[in-house]
Amino acid sequence: MNKFFTTVIASALSLSLLAGCTVNASPASEAENRLEAIKERGYIEVATEPYFAPNEFIDASKPAGEQVVGSDIELAQRIADRLGVELRIVPLEFSAVLSSVTTGKYDMAISSLAYMPSRAEAMELSKAYYINPNSEGYSLMVREEDVDKYQTLSDFDGKKVVCQSGSLQELYATTQMDTSKLANLARVSATTDGYLMVSEKKVDAAVCAVSNAKLYCAANPGLAVLTNIRFEEDEEFSGTRVGIPKGETELLDFVNGVIDEVVESGEYLQWYSDYQDYAAKLGI
Repeated sequence: MNKFFTTVIASALSLSLLAGCTVNASPASEAENRLEAIKERGYIEVATEPYFAPNEFIDASKPAGEQVVGSDIELAQRIADRLGVELRIVPLEFSAVLSSVTTGKYDMAISSLAYMPSRAEAMELSKAYYINPNSEGYSLMVREEDVDKYQTLSDFDGKKVVCQSGSLQELYATTQMDTSKLANLARVSATTDGYLMVSEKKVDAAVCAVSNAKLYCAANPGLAVLTNIRFEEDEEFSGTRVGIPKGETELLDFVNGVIDEVVESGEYLQWYSDYQDYAAKLGI
């Protein structure tokens, strides 16, 4: 079943990417900044990696162009609505999501982005729109039969571990595990690719955000998240944020205003809860 969903998701992403390539030719604009350019052209392009439920994921049963769903997509739609423009979601691999913002190819990234100093240097980062007061943090996903083998991070010495390239998970793995003693620290573009590698016994563990990994484990028997190991979290990195091309402070201020709206009203928390249920029903 997992392989079926992986195939469907990959196919949907490929089709979406092809569609995205045909719409990215924006006409020349004389707008003074990106906020005005978006209003002038009548649409906003938002990059996301749709493999991180409940924030962003794919419902292949929906019509083409509407398959990427999640709490982050609701936020993107709200931003577009407040701007009075059409929303165009551009699904990409995570590394491409980051580069598309730093190069200014797309207007923003809404893709479960955490604050990291390197990101703050390369792009504008919005206020946090989701900080889970009951966060379960970051740990490792392993096969169920191996759970008792791991009591501390040092128990992974000699093991193969995988993490998502460019992610907070990668940062925690490289700073809190002795990578010189690992058999290998592999990097993948999508979190779900790492989870699949654990399931297929290609690696021993995947560094994960616990809440996201639990959803995956519930839909894929035989996997488990370690409850006795947690990476130490830096409060500076807490919360998910919107990434915007560097220097586009007018757009940043507008987005922060929308974030204030959905945070203060409790709407984002409700979206997050609703899409947790949604993803679980899809088996994602």
